[in-house]
Amino acid sequence: MNAVIIEDEKLVAREFAYKIAEVDAEVRIVETLPSVKTALRWFGENAEPDVVFADIQLADGVSFEIFQKFQLSCPIIFVTSYNEYAIQAFKVNGIDYLLKPVDTDDLSKAIGKARMLNKAKNAMPVDLQKLMQALQQPGTVLKPNYKETFLGNSRSGWVPIKVNDIAFFQYDAVNFMVTKTNDRYPVDYETMDQIEELLDPSQFYRANRQFIVNNDVIQSVKSLENSKLILKLKSPHHAIDVDISRQKAPAFKRWLDR
Repeated sequence: MNAVIIEDEKLVAREFAYKIAEVDAEVRIVETLPSVKTALRWFGENAEPDVVFADIQLADGVSFEIFQKFQLSCPIIFVTSYNEYAIQAFKVNGIDYLLKPVDTDDLSKAIGKARMLNKAKNAMPVDLQKLMQALQQPGTVLKPNYKETFLGNSRSGWVPIKVNDIAFFQYDAVNFMVTKTNDRYPVDYETMDQIEELLDPSQFYRANRQFIVNNDVIQSVKSLENSKLILKLKSPHHAIDVDISRQKAPAFKRWLDR
């Protein structure tokens, strides 16, 4: 991961570079920029790095001037002795705000956050052809690309399951995918939130922390006295009851009654 440091004190910049190397040896410092003027020239002549570590108060101004001139898409981690700029920092793509002297654990978390953001950005390339069509036809809506197949883990390897054949996802110590024919497979996702983001929300509903349910397998909905809902699922899942809380019940009803 290529990085740029913006810091007007040479000794501070050098010590900070050493600290970054101790925290993450894969971060490569490609340039250290000592002023707003130098940074403006550098960003005008070079491709943006994967992450920027920026002090705020520089000898010839504040680093916000750089990011107002160049609207960078890479994460920016602000490293400063002043806490009054925090709100402004997050308006210019700042992902973290570290106060000097920088705590090693805080720096490690910030770098990890930058790495995750870059990974997500690289994993979702823009379809330029669709984008151009949308620009030419302002009424065109670009639909998100939801996952079509999930891989279930089995003793002999992986089993590909089409999304339309999935009855629900369930968290039970680990995350499971359960098919409409009641086959059950662990999936390689750490959280239900990650799975939810990959699914078409018009087809799947996050009922609670344990269940994401396919609309196709909902048999009926039972309303309890406390306004809580119980989803009854179609066979062979008829023995499973899925709770909908009183708070989520109105939103679920709107989702179901489309």
